[in-house]
Parts: sequence; structure tokens; C-alpha cells
Amino acid sequence: MEVVVQFDPVFAEIAYQGVPDIRVIVYRGVPAMAMLRLPTRASDGKANLHRGGVGVGINLATGKTLAGIQNNRYIDNHPETGHSLRDRQIPHWQTILEMAAKLGDKTEFGYLGVDIVLDQEKGPLLLEINARPGLSIQIANQQGLMPRLKTIDDTLSKLSGIPEKIKFAQEKFALEA
Repeated sequence: MEVVVQFDPVFAEIAYQGVPDIRVIVYRGVPAMAMLRLPTRASDGKANLHRGGVGVGINLATGKTLAGIQNNRYIDNHPETGHSLRDRQIPHWQTILEMAAKLGDKTEFGYLGVDIVLDQEKGPLLLEINARPGLSIQIANQQGLMPRLKTIDDTLSKLSGIPEKIKFAQEKFALEA
């Protein structure tokens, strides 16, 4: 039986005829970086950045959006709707981080991208897991991943359990809007 997702309208004014999703990069069970991926006319309603979709960095500490990028250029507003991309609260943020961290902890991949969609009734749902997620997330967050991965490597032995890994990530990788 296939479930039909009833997409949450929370991103309706910054998405163009498609399904937005949230990507969380997880390294060794620790959330390292996240972005909101938005469909555009150029991407044919898909949220893929390489097809012209918009990526919007997310502050791991707060779940609020930062700057947006499209075709490796920074933007403040969605190209079709004109609405601001900044300071939008991602609903169910702690649940999203827990889902991603649990998947990262349970898989054999040390590094993966977890893509999540928001259902109006059920909340966050797993869309897919990517063993080799694109690196554009760094541009959307205006931060490199390597320093974060090294910080995780240096601290991982002191972290026990999903809540502690999430707390560490939120404290260590908080970004300003």
C-alpha cells in the first residue's frame, strides 16, 4: 500500500508547483548541516538544486532559515513568489533532527543526507536517504562541512546517545541569520 502525502502548506508561499523538502547531513550519527530545498519554475517543480531549485540554509540550533541560493548565487526572495526566504521556522525541527540522527546512527554509512517532507496530518516523513548527497548545502549555509566533520570526529567519543549528539550539534553549529 502506497501512502499519499498531504503536503503541509507551511512553505506554500516560497515553493513553486512542487514539493519542498528538508535535507539534513548526518555524520557518524550527528547532524552536521541542514537546508530547505524548494522547487522553482526552472527546476520544473522539483527541489533539486542542480536543476535550478532553491536551497536555503537552516540554523541547526533554532530550525530557522538563513540565506537562499539558486544556481550558486545568493538570493533573499523566492524567484517566482517574491517572498522572503529568511527567518522561517521549520515546523517539527527537533523531530526532524531526531529522525535524521537515528537514521545516521542505524545505517552503515558514516556520512549521509536524509531528506524529509512535511505531511499536514503526520508531520515529518522520510522521503529518502542519500549515500552521496550534493555539497551545495555548504553554499546555502555559507559554511564548509570539513571543519564541522573534524569537530564531530574530535568529540564523538564523548557523546552518548541521540539526544546528546543533537544537543552537541545545536550548540556547536548554531548560525546567525
